[in-house]
Amino acid sequence: MDIYPAIDLRGGRVVRLFQGDYDKMTVYSDSPLDAARSFQNAGASFLHMVDLDGAKDGTTPNFEAVRRIAAESGLKVEIGGGVRSLETIKKYVDAGVFRVIIGTAAVTQPELLSAALQLYGEKIAVGVDLRDGEVAIHGWTRGSGRDCFEFCAELEKKGVKTVICTDISRDGAMTGPNVGLYRRLSEGFRMDFIASGGVSELADISALRETGVSGAIVGKALYTGKINIQQALKEAL
Repeated sequence: MDIYPAIDLRGGRVVRLFQGDYDKMTVYSDSPLDAARSFQNAGASFLHMVDLDGAKDGTTPNFEAVRRIAAESGLKVEIGGGVRSLETIKKYVDAGVFRVIIGTAAVTQPELLSAALQLYGEKIAVGVDLRDGEVAIHGWTRGSGRDCFEFCAELEKKGVKTVICTDISRDGAMTGPNVGLYRRLSEGFRMDFIASGGVSELADISALRETGVSGAIVGKALYTGKINIQQALKEAL
């Protein structure tokens, strides 16, 4: 299982939100590139990034930070947040991003997802963010009315290879991941799932590894010192 340290961007800084609430934000660094380099120096290979500003309004205000990290950190970067056009996807791919995550648009613009998959294949992932089993959209501010498992079945039919699945209720709450959800997803589909939300201790990484997910995103626990990135990488093996 791969470990994806997380960098959430808002106003050019590294931040974390509590359960997606923009009013409950903690700033951890003014230099996203320095944060990324610290993960790479500790042995990480991947990096999960979210443009929180973009997730709300569909723009790419933190693009320069993402471009620099993709070019200079030595990490394989996946980026989501505000990806709602082929132009945005091309912009990120041309900047050297490893994988682009389509979230809201995968629900609201299924034709965009189909076109992106045709053009970029495995460089496209889908972010499936859940609140009580319902897929949430627009930076987690609205429900979509879509059931998680029905939506994932549609994604698999379309040819999606990777899904980043976040349980919003666990995100930033340090309460442990929704292990049962990830086990059901891994057993029910052939896609690769990356688990996001709730990892707060090394035991959580072991538990996720046993579910069969391909990766786990670790965010707040790294910034608060509850988990060391080197320990996390070792626990995931």
